[in-house]
Amino acid sequence: MIYGNEDNGCYIHRMKKFFFIFILPLQLVGQNTLADFKKYPFPTELVGSKKGNKIAFALDEQGKRNVYVAEGPSYIARKLTNYNLDDGQEITSLTISDDGHWIVFVRGGDHGANWESGLPLNPTGDAKPFTVKIASIPFNGGEVKYLSEGDYPVIHPDSKSITFIKGGQAWTSSIDSANAKNLFTTRGTVGDLEWNAAGTSLLFNSDRGDHSINGIFTNSMVKWVAPSFTRDESPHWSPDGNKIVFIRRPGVGGTPDSMLRRYHNPWSIYTADIHSDKATLLWKAPTTLRGSVPTTHGGYNLHWAANDRIVFLSYHDGWPHLYSIPSSGGKETLLTPGNFMCEHISLSPDGKYLSFSANTGPEKLDLERRHAAIVSVDKADLKVITPGTGNEWAPVMLENGNAIACIASNVHDSPLPAIIKISDQSKTMIGEELKPDDFPKDKMITPKQVIFTSSDGVTVHADLFVQEGGAARKPAIVYIHGGPPRQMLLGWHYSDYYSNAFASNQYLANQGFVVLAVNYRLGIGYGYEFHQAHRAGMNGASEYLDIKAGGEWLARQSFVDASKIGVYGGSYGGFLTAMALAKDSKLFAAGVDIHGVHDWGISRNIMNAFNGKTEKAPDYDLAIRTAWLSSPVAYVNTWKSPVLFIHADDDRNVRFNQTTDLIQRLDKKGVPYETMMIVDDSHHWMKWDNAVKVYSAVGDYFMRKLK
Repeated sequence: MIYGNEDNGCYIHRMKKFFFIFILPLQLVGQNTLADFKKYPFPTELVGSKKGNKIAFALDEQGKRNVYVAEGPSYIARKLTNYNLDDGQEITSLTISDDGHWIVFVRGGDHGANWESGLPLNPTGDAKPFTVKIASIPFNGGEVKYLSEGDYPVIHPDSKSITFIKGGQAWTSSIDSANAKNLFTTRGTVGDLEWNAAGTSLLFNSDRGDHSINGIFTNSMVKWVAPSFTRDESPHWSPDGNKIVFIRRPGVGGTPDSMLRRYHNPWSIYTADIHSDKATLLWKAPTTLRGSVPTTHGGYNLHWAANDRIVFLSYHDGWPHLYSIPSSGGKETLLTPGNFMCEHISLSPDGKYLSFSANTGPEKLDLERRHAAIVSVDKADLKVITPGTGNEWAPVMLENGNAIACIASNVHDSPLPAIIKISDQSKTMIGEELKPDDFPKDKMITPKQVIFTSSDGVTVHADLFVQEGGAARKPAIVYIHGGPPRQMLLGWHYSDYYSNAFASNQYLANQGFVVLAVNYRLGIGYGYEFHQAHRAGMNGASEYLDIKAGGEWLARQSFVDASKIGVYGGSYGGFLTAMALAKDSKLFAAGVDIHGVHDWGISRNIMNAFNGKTEKAPDYDLAIRTAWLSSPVAYVNTWKSPVLFIHADDDRNVRFNQTTDLIQRLDKKGVPYETMMIVDDSHHWMKWDNAVKVYSAVGDYFMRKLK
């Protein structure tokens, strides 16, 4: 680590650190380390076969990421690949061929990135980095075959070839050998590949900046479907292959609108006959804020289902719900009524059901969980398949609709795939033998729901981690998730990044800290108005009031030492950590800012939004001023508390200069800081060893500053 200025001088600071090197191991004798809490295997992908009872899943075992398969009726996990290094190469786009004989996947890249997701990631410092490649392997076992550099593969219905994206264009290759070739070349960036059921025509989308169009490739020719001065996207075939359904949005342009005012983001569903080239409006979203383009998992989640129904997701009743409508038109049917959200949505192989995860169930606390559920595509007969105190997500239907595969967990048992019988909800866990014997499941603390109110009247939910016994008044830490469209759960999270945080919070609680994970406004799980909060983000940072309220709630508790409250978080959580330390150092005694945003002007480049244009937004100057006042850099003068900065320099979500800039400002003000820079890893700590270093540093820092 590098140490910044201290009030007593840099030399004294280093001596304090040196002293703790001697006493900290004595304090931790017999206790688990952060690495122990990070030893759980984590499933990052789960897919089912269209026919039969086969599943495939990707498993991250302490950085060693591999593909596993299982098959009914026994569903015994079987390892297919043999990647034995913690090298940071993720596995995505996992798919089973229609005939069940092949597994196709992508290895490499950072698919959670905001930019450069398809470029190589090299946290191990290899002289020749592993590039993003498409691979196949037989379901029954065999050699991994790298078919081509590329991404987003789609298996042809005949199970003999794949189609994929390379350099923004469509390519093809045999499924069992590397003979890739360009399928066709067109302007724009190609995506959304989908073969018709007969395998004779390829549907795709071409993004051309201010507009996008849908096309069909057949017999070496490209045909454009109802091209318009609009952004057409998310196209899907009808079952008979004669029509498509797609989303249409207005093209880019027009008179500049207010940058601070919230306004409706319009979208509509269209169908088109591929022979007549005529597009027909099927459904138009209500022209309300709630009726704007959905921004939760999967976006529109558009499908052409069985019984000639079009299914989609919309937020227009205040919750991300599933709807369906006849392809001939009419009134939409709300399939999932209630105050909860739907995500991780998939269509069953026969097109008759939607499976999804939702924060609903028979218990009030299910608002803070995820359970697997199913619903018919033409009626509101929702059924929660996995009630209880655990979390379950990413369900897919198997066994001709008699079972689902999902990822399941409870507080003490980390996530693994499971098979759930729909009739009696019986559960078969898959891969229990893969869990390490020394994972401290007996030390896992069940978090408790906490609800409090911010100073402007917003109701805020949080998860409280408290270990029984110990000091009567414990030091406390506010944890702030990133996103911000996330929700921390009463248990393991479906994202590997936020499961890291869950493990970290468990570790901190085991070290005697009270930990409060705050689900602040802008997060999901509590309805539209909470998710799309007023005057939030770069338009006022109102969500910081929820973090401050969390710290104040802790300070009022009899079991908390109000003079020793810390704060930490990553990404957007790093931004709010910096806001807490800058604006309320009297409340927050120390913090760890992990790859946070610190200056909205740099982050969103709003200073240059209208370069080269005569017209500007009517409130452009006010928007720039508001973005500045919504940034931690505006409050450096009141920042007093010490901070640890952690950032990887191949971060593709938050620019590394967000942290280097803030460090220079704090250095001039004499604010005490420390730093940890991770070389050549990304925002998501792809290398397991780096994640352990990061969260171990968090624990070490709070031990030194608050204990």
